[in-house]
Amino acid sequence: MSVMDRPAEIILSDLVVVAAPGEWTNQAVCKGKTHLFFPPRAERPQARARREARAKQLCGNCPVSADCREFARTNHEYGFWGGESEEERHLAGFTVAAPIGVRARLPRSA
Repeated sequence: MSVMDRPAEIILSDLVVVAAPGEWTNQAVCKGKTHLFFPPRAERPQARARREARAKQLCGNCPVSADCREFARTNHEYGFWGGESEEERHLAGFTVAAPIGVRARLPRSA
């Protein structure tokens, strides 16, 4: 098996996605830039907004952003995928277990 025939591995946080050659993940512009797509612990809202703005720029130039977005929506992913945050996916009607932005803004009951 040559290097070109082997599946590609894309490491996203603690998750490793194995993609067969020719799949959309092999064409993703975000390879090696996971720090833009997944928040560090205790990230402040202003830092999150800046990080996601940079991620959105990359997604805007990615030939497979629609495939990426569909994958995230189908698999209930966290992080920034295909130009969308988990909050945006939640607001678009796609279930996410605990969308960070929406959850943080919910009124607290006394």
